[in-house]
Amino acid sequence: MESIFVAMIGLLGLAVGSFLNVAVSRVPEGRSVVRPRSACPRCATPIAARDNIPVVSWLLLGRRCRACRVPIPARYPLIEALTAILFLAEALRFGRSEELPAELVFTAGLLALAACDAERFLLPRRLVHPTLGLTAACLLAAAATTGQWQRLGTTALCGAGASAAFFALHWVRPVWLGFGDVRLAGLLGTGLGWLGPSYLVLGLLAGSVVGLLVGVALMAAGRATRHTRLPFGLFLAVGALAALLVGAPVVHWYESLSRYAMDARLTTVRH
Repeated sequence: MESIFVAMIGLLGLAVGSFLNVAVSRVPEGRSVVRPRSACPRCATPIAARDNIPVVSWLLLGRRCRACRVPIPARYPLIEALTAILFLAEALRFGRSEELPAELVFTAGLLALAACDAERFLLPRRLVHPTLGLTAACLLAAAATTGQWQRLGTTALCGAGASAAFFALHWVRPVWLGFGDVRLAGLLGTGLGWLGPSYLVLGLLAGSVVGLLVGVALMAAGRATRHTRLPFGLFLAVGALAALLVGAPVVHWYESLSRYAMDARLTTVRH
């Protein structure tokens, strides 16, 4: 029964990934994600249902539009497959818990934002705000169901604290962070704060390290300089998802080490 549940979440991920592709293409341009129906951007031919099956249709069509044969970007099946994989991983990580819906929404929003940042260096508020609102609403429902109101309070503090810290950095040096990153920080604090402040810190550190390594690698290859613009929102999203899915051992190790250090300090003081 549990395997059926995980498989259903994976299929949901494929469907959500297909919708995310629409959002990534339309939201930065201010277009509706509902109407008109999806069509080829080159010849404007509406996409038939048989050609709109996530991943499968892209492969069967030979990666080209059925009507005009223009290549279909690999971003479409990549986002669909990646969403399904991440949804599967979260179903295994959280199981049938009250927090699973919130983390699925959080993940879907991060994927869309990461794709927008990678393609356009843009983190649209029309993606950040709905994702933040839906994630917060799901966590509110989880707190109401489980009675974990203190945990919800911690989540709110993490979201507000991350936004305040990023706003301060943006105010001091706007060249370091765009205001889209400030909005994204609030979302990261909300999505990771439910798990604990340590997850938020880990996600931010991981994202910063990923960005630093990518920047150094590009400069070493002669493809970037110190002034080259990089999609920092993409790196933060990668760090947040890493903390969400595989950060538990690191967090547990750090918390155990902190407790050990505290106990050792108390023992020294008593003696």
